[in-house]
Amino acid sequence: MIKSESLEGRTFPLVEIQADLVITGGGLSGICAAITAARQGLKVVLVQDRSVLGGNASSEIRLWILGATSHMGNNNRWAREGGVVDEILVENMYRNPEGNPLILDTILLDKVASEPNITLLLNTTVYSLNKKQPDVIESLCAYCSQDQKEYLLKAPLFMDASGDGVVGFLSGAAFRMGAESQDEFGERFAPSEDYGELLGHSLYFYSKDTGKPVKFVPPSFALDDITKIPKFRSFNSHEYGCKLWWIEYGGRMDTVHDTEKIKWELWKIVYGVWNHIKNSGQFPEADTLTLEWVGMIPGKRESRRFEGDYILKQQDIVEQRSHTDAIAFGGWSIDLHPADGIYSSEPGCNQWHSKGIYQIPYRCLYSRNIKNLFLAGRIISASHVAFGSSRVMATSAYISQASSMAAVLCKEYNCLPVDIFNNGYIHELQQRLLKAGQHIPGIKLHDDNDLVMQAEISASSELQLQEIEETHLLQTLDLSVAQMLPVEKGNIPVINFHVYANEATTLKAELRLCSRTGSFTPDLSIASFEIPLKPGRNCVQLQSDYQITEAQYLFVMLHKNPAVKLSRSYKRITGILTVFNTINPDVSNYGKQEPPDFIGMDSFEFWCPQRRPQGHNLSFKLSRPLLAFDVENIRNGIGRPVNAPNAWVADFNDAQPTLTLQWPSAKKIKSVMLVFDTDFDHPAESVLMTHPENVMPFCVRNYRLYDDKMNLVYRKKDNHQSRNEIIFDEAVITSKLVIECDHPSANTPAAIFEIRCYE
Repeated sequence: MIKSESLEGRTFPLVEIQADLVITGGGLSGICAAITAARQGLKVVLVQDRSVLGGNASSEIRLWILGATSHMGNNNRWAREGGVVDEILVENMYRNPEGNPLILDTILLDKVASEPNITLLLNTTVYSLNKKQPDVIESLCAYCSQDQKEYLLKAPLFMDASGDGVVGFLSGAAFRMGAESQDEFGERFAPSEDYGELLGHSLYFYSKDTGKPVKFVPPSFALDDITKIPKFRSFNSHEYGCKLWWIEYGGRMDTVHDTEKIKWELWKIVYGVWNHIKNSGQFPEADTLTLEWVGMIPGKRESRRFEGDYILKQQDIVEQRSHTDAIAFGGWSIDLHPADGIYSSEPGCNQWHSKGIYQIPYRCLYSRNIKNLFLAGRIISASHVAFGSSRVMATSAYISQASSMAAVLCKEYNCLPVDIFNNGYIHELQQRLLKAGQHIPGIKLHDDNDLVMQAEISASSELQLQEIEETHLLQTLDLSVAQMLPVEKGNIPVINFHVYANEATTLKAELRLCSRTGSFTPDLSIASFEIPLKPGRNCVQLQSDYQITEAQYLFVMLHKNPAVKLSRSYKRITGILTVFNTINPDVSNYGKQEPPDFIGMDSFEFWCPQRRPQGHNLSFKLSRPLLAFDVENIRNGIGRPVNAPNAWVADFNDAQPTLTLQWPSAKKIKSVMLVFDTDFDHPAESVLMTHPENVMPFCVRNYRLYDDKMNLVYRKKDNHQSRNEIIFDEAVITSKLVIECDHPSANTPAAIFEIRCYE
């Protein structure tokens, strides 16, 4: 027993922790930053003021993780973010295809707890800091509400991933809050008064069918007049969770210091909405529904944005400007919301897409006036307009991985964040990121330490795609469709396929390319066809004399004609895809983007894939095979389809696909990295939405590694991840490494993006 009657003042226990990097904020950005740094050997403290990790993605808020893929509603093909954030999304697909936010909580905790170099402090709030110089942070002071401990967190480097920028604010880092005028950066999409200064907060609810009548008595603070919400007729008994993202408020308030006021208004709205659904009599199907969950804290979109040595702008996004210090990419639309949120009569968002993904420069990732402070997540250096795109979680996490890799270099070179740029370490930072699974548009991996670069590579087969056979899987041409084909420099092969007409009609077809390298917006028409069809089966041939100047994707387009059916295939191949001129109103895609002239955005058509099990490839036959799947792709420095598949793909008929690395003399191999196809085109939304499979159909599940004597040195069963790093207990001494794969299925051939070997 403990008993004390002292009248003297008491203090809480103080715990001092020394680390290499202290990260404040345990949302997705802080998680990915912490794991990235820890795996590179840094001692990391991750401070999170909530009881779970994940921030807006956690079960406390329940927003899906999204980024450049934008619900597959834009033209950014194979654009899911890589590295740790990809690992998390793929793992969540595997364990949690139903999108249960509670399961996601456990995955995030599991990932962090599995890293011995991370000290995790939950329920711990940073409330002050100490400086060794006016522009250098020395330590953070934090308090844990659950065990009444105070912490003094010391490190040479600090990272703010807190969303509101608590460390940046306390340190005196330069920041902005609110929208810039058009004049400051020449941004033509700078918002009007209706779209205001800030994006507001949202708060979600979940409902459940109990199978029996359930009454609802609203609390006294519930909104009593649903017509105060201009879009009240949009509410229904079926939508819940973050599909109701437009339950938003606070854009005209201080989104940091007025958060509690904003939360109460959102509670008022949510309970008023539920009262309307349950008690208005307009939704008899809601009789057996109960309110299962309402968020206790709102999901924040925008508050402080901190200034780095470069401020990301609208022009960087729209024009896809090149930066020598590019370290990540974005691809979400420029997505601004009305300042009055749910009380506005304006559309709930004003989304305008760019024609491709855009580079994000390193100079946006550190404070311009606090020397040892990295910026991470949504608080990076960006204008309000550019922030409308860069703020989303997957992009924020991707950026944060770059911040933490820069911290690794800062420790190795005993330098400050700005020195990474000023002292010429950007190339090394980029290469480190690429090795860790990051994709940076326009940058290739060149790794002299990779033994694969010295090897002779051969394979049991290489896919030479000349035909996808006809099947009985017919689909009406009720949407315009384009088969994407990776073509080489030179003549375009003649394309043959069969269509089935219900009546005499004309089929319109086109061949298109993309006007921008690395883009997947087919805006350059190189040939057009009008083909008369008779009733029944018709043989169609598309031929053009156009000369391809560099390897890229050709879009073979067949325009909408409901009188026509196409033969489709169950075969799915890495780097091969069909896209449709379709509508996805969830991301303001109405088939074609036609912005007003004065906002500085491009006009173009949307050509988007369909989610599996839809989105089958067309059946076709070419006059010569496509040769874009050869073994040299595994060391070309690009780990996803960009202008080409960039993968070795085995032939369908190869019973046991095998890839062999041969060296003139024996090598001592300590580790091997294999990178498989987990379909970077699939957005893998983390919660609410369900997915048709828990392992991507292109992913090699089973493989084996043999040495030069054909001794088995490693076996993997039931793989589901993109990146497989194999570290041998004892180095394998061999002049040959044989990788033997099983096809993922009869309809999908084995494929590998990258193989790297290290001593």
